[in-house]
Amino acid sequence: MPSEDPAIGSVHDADGRDGRSAGQDLDEKISRDHPEPAEHLDAVLQAVSKPDHVEPDPCPDRKRYYRRNVGPSGWLLVVVSYEQQPARIITALANRKDPKTWKP
Repeated sequence: MPSEDPAIGSVHDADGRDGRSAGQDLDEKISRDHPEPAEHLDAVLQAVSKPDHVEPDPCPDRKRYYRRNVGPSGWLLVVVSYEQQPARIITALANRKDPKTWKP
């Protein structure tokens, strides 16, 4: 993570790995592309540390973390990239639909 882009939050994922949000870039990306969770940084971090569901992302070295009933919708989806250390939260978005592999 570039030093001019300080983290806006850090968290350990459900497996105990250290991760960080991508700072101002993530904040701007969420606000622009997915404005619903922009006001819910705590919920974004909570989705990674205490997920209700986890599944692989189509991109290698990434995971999708889901948390129910936090933030602005039924599900909060947070994508974490493990392509670098520490891992980085690269996006977050509200989702009304259940994850594809979700089994209640």
